[in-house]
Parts: sequence; structure tokens; C-alpha cells
Amino acid sequence: MIVDREPSQNGNSALERMAEQFGDRLEHHVALSQFTSFRTGGNARYFVRCTSAEQLVEALKLASTLEIDTFLLGGGSNLLVSDSGFDGLVIKVDIRGLSQPEPKLIESGAGEDLMALVDFASECSLTGLEFAAGIWGSVGGAIYGNAGAYGGQIGNVVKDLTLIDRGGSMRTVDSDYCQFGYRDSHLKRSGEIVSTVRFALTAGNRDEIVSKVNEIVAIREAKFPPEGLSAGCFFKNIPDPTQPHGKLPAGKLLEEAGAKELSVGGAVVYRGHANVILNSGSATSQDIAELADILKKKVLEKFGIMLEEEVIRIGHFQT
Repeated sequence: MIVDREPSQNGNSALERMAEQFGDRLEHHVALSQFTSFRTGGNARYFVRCTSAEQLVEALKLASTLEIDTFLLGGGSNLLVSDSGFDGLVIKVDIRGLSQPEPKLIESGAGEDLMALVDFASECSLTGLEFAAGIWGSVGGAIYGNAGAYGGQIGNVVKDLTLIDRGGSMRTVDSDYCQFGYRDSHLKRSGEIVSTVRFALTAGNRDEIVSKVNEIVAIREAKFPPEGLSAGCFFKNIPDPTQPHGKLPAGKLLEEAGAKELSVGGAVVYRGHANVILNSGSATSQDIAELADILKKKVLEKFGIMLEEEVIRIGHFQT
């Protein structure tokens, strides 16, 4: 953790070094709730926004040199920040930009909204990303967790990507490096950060692509709370080759376990979908975490299955 009075190698405090490096871009005690779909959580002690790969390299190198605890923030859609916040440096990855360098190739910055990527692909008459329509979050976060729906997953259409490690070194790798799995990638273990990514897609009919995108968005809007304040599905589905798309829906198990009747404080299970925890307006992150733990226990007791969370928890939670 950062201790402001602790001198670094050049005699300046860690705070002074960061202020020298980042200037006005360095912010203090920033409310992380504004960046998460739950709209809960405490403050980041230090916060810097990076809008280019060069800025991200700079931030990571300095954090590594000063041995500062860091967290890389993307779209915040699959994130539960503790009410006590994060006592370190939060780096907001806000690298944007969408382009079509080749007829069947799209390049995207990691900070782009995933839906913006889907729409851009539609405009280019390229098919392969329709499954991601309506999924909240950033492109980089989608790569990190191999986001997917309706039998598709983003790892299947990645051609290559530029990564930056925690020491600030940059390299380009192909999709095989990421070892994409169900809601998983090697990046969760390597700690590398996506800067840009290129997608290999297929030429299609624009009207048909747009129609499919609109169809999927309508399905998601009917399934998930229109007012937001959730992370979408909280738990991963369970691999099962006998089920459609090879997955047993966690929502089915949760509903049979009586999830829709449960709440903790301002955190409630959404009546339209048992795998969605909703901030009813007054929830704390601790409320959400406690409700999630109760849900896991209910399913374990009834079915002998321990649900895995899609949502990433940051900071300290009471157990």
C-alpha cells in the first residue's frame, strides 16, 4: 500500500512522484461507484485515466517502480468494489477508437464500449459479433473474461491483440496466447492488460446483421432490469454437454432454490431473472456480497453445486 510520507529511491514520496509524472491527470479519493454498474463501493485513494497505450505504459511502469497496489478499471460492468474502496492506484483504461484496416478486420481500443464495437461491425457489414449485442462493459473487459452469450464468445473472433504487462512492456500476441475458456482467459493469471485488439470477422448482409443485433438486444432488455444497477448475470452457468450451448443455466438452479424471494438490505434478486442481483437503490456492496454468498449456499445445499461468480470483487468484504 502507498504511505505518502514514505520516501522513494529519489527521496520524494510516492505521491510526489505520481504528481510529477501525471500532473493534473492524478486525482484523489475518487468515488468508484460512478464507474460500476452496481453504483456501489468506496473511493480510490489515487486515480488516473489513460487514453493511450503510451499513457498506460507510463502509469504501469511508475506503479511497478513505486510498488504501489494497482487495479485496472475497464467498463465496470462485472465489478463489485468494497464499501471501503481501494487503498492504492486505480488506472482507468480509456483507450478508444474503432477502425477497419482490412475488409474483414476491425481494430478496437480496449476502452471502447462493447456495444459500440457491435454497432461498428454492423455498419461495416461484418458478422460474428452479434451475440455480444446488449452486453455491458468495455472491449478490454470482454476479452479478459471472454464474454459471451447465445452460444458465442468473443475469444472466437479475436485475431490478435496488443498487451502491456505490469512492468510496462508491450507486445502483440495471437488469440491462442489468451487460452480462452468459458468466461476465462490466460490474462486473468498473467495480469497483462489489453491495449488494442483486432477481430477477424465474416462479410455479411448489413440488414440481416442489424436485425439479429436488434433481436438479441430486445431479448436482453426483456430479461434484465431496464433501470440497470446490476452486473447482469452474477454467476457462471455450469458446463453440461446435455444442455443447449453446453451450459446448465445458473438462473434455473437459483430459481428452484428460491432465490427470487431473497434480499439483503438494499440488494435484491431480480424477479425477472434469478441470476441477477439488483441494487434496489439503497444497497451497499456488502449487501450485494452477502446476498451472493447466501445464493451460493442455497444452490450448494439443494443441488451440491458450488456456483462461481462472474463478478470480480475488489477490496475488503466482511465474511
